[in-house]
Amino acid sequence: MKIYIGTKIIQAAPMTRLAYNDFRGWTLPADECGADKGYLVEYLDGGKPNTATHTGYVSWSPKEQFENAYRPATGLTFGLAIEAMKAGKRVGRAGWNVKGMWVRYIDPYAPHPDTVAGRCDGVYTNPYFKASDNNADAQGTMLPWIGMKTADNKFVPWLASQTDMLAEDWQIVE
Repeated sequence: MKIYIGTKIIQAAPMTRLAYNDFRGWTLPADECGADKGYLVEYLDGGKPNTATHTGYVSWSPKEQFENAYRPATGLTFGLAIEAMKAGKRVGRAGWNVKGMWVRYIDPYAPHPDTVAGRCDGVYTNPYFKASDNNADAQGTMLPWIGMKTADNKFVPWLASQTDMLAEDWQIVE
């Protein structure tokens, strides 16, 4: 077997195995301990809802496995912040003192939450790239980059400092 590592952005709440079974309307199997500590987990990455009370796919995870796999979405390392950006999230540093500043991963060929509706030919209008009539992508391939929404409401390319890369105060910004 191969080794895998994953990154998912989820919602979770502490819940015992018995409480989860009760929540789902199931009978606790005789060979399971209802007092087992764990978490109700809701996956927000497009899975079909499996309960009427949640918009994502819901499951239960034992406490130890959950805490080894997940950490709160504040106090992230730069690597985890990059993974969150690649998953479509905006991120920012806790130390950034101006509300509304954030950075985002930009793939110039993919739709974004801020992107104007895609066309049927698979070409998307990207609000962060304006091709001029005389170069309209003919001079090379655009590569992904990280852009920042600044305090004065501009969106510009951004380059992380060493301090940013070593910080562990990154957080997902809604």
